Amino acid sequence: MPDTETPVPPAHETALAFEGLSVGYGDRTILKDIDMQVGRGEVVAVMGGSGSGKTTLLRAAVGQLAPQRGTVRALGRDLAGLADAELFKVRQQMGVLFQQGALFTDLDVFENVAFPLREHTRRPEAEILDIVLGKLQAVGLKAAAYLRTSEISGGMARRVALARAVVLDPELILYDEPFAGLDPISLGVTAQLIRHMADTLGCASVLITHDVQESFAIADRVYLLGRGSLVAAGTPAELSASTDPFVRQFLRGEPDGPVAFHYPETPAYQAWLDRQRRARP
Repeated sequence: MPDTETPVPPAHETALAFEGLSVGYGDRTILKDIDMQVGRGEVVAVMGGSGSGKTTLLRAAVGQLAPQRGTVRALGRDLAGLADAELFKVRQQMGVLFQQGALFTDLDVFENVAFPLREHTRRPEAEILDIVLGKLQAVGLKAAAYLRTSEISGGMARRVALARAVVLDPELILYDEPFAGLDPISLGVTAQLIRHMADTLGCASVLITHDVQESFAIADRVYLLGRGSLVAAGTPAELSASTDPFVRQFLRGEPDGPVAFHYPETPAYQAWLDRQRRARP
């Protein structure tokens, strides 16, 4: 159970909620008994080490993975109960910033940001021009609209991807490792842009990340995953003051503690090893 109880937003203000969620692949459960809420206008960081299940939780949030148990509610809808067409409509109200940006290399900066507008709306071209330039202005790249993606830096590409993620004014934005591979300046700029988007658009923002410093600087609440479940939850200040050994080890990056270096041996591993030994008499 989390070591800190934190207030949760009223149901009508909740953009994303996991309720008793267990999720995984096939018969293998990656995360179990996850309870989490993200309110409109909030920035929530979901943290954990490599292999802790952060990306699995992201896939559940967009309906790519069905719950093994429990529910996922996004923008007031239970995703498991939606037909494909209804799920598509809910996803249109979400923005996703992928870890690698996922920009189209054959399109320039402007057309990359304009792509969701052309795909999902019938807005006139003059309106598309104004909207896209406005979003690029928000991330400081209005004057780079004409550049090819091969002509911009990695930090600029991340900002272009952010502009594209918010071009439809989504109610919920999911960021997959938004700070990975960024230099210190780009990292700080990206963090402040995420906070700014949440404040100005009133959207709910979820950071899937393991970067403590930048996430704690902008997050309203933090959820820490580990050992296949939710280990702790609270404000950045509450988690920083936590005496839980797992929390302290993760936040301080200590090599010794509850988080083991070696991946744990499981019955699935033992069954695999037995098959390998039988096949190699």
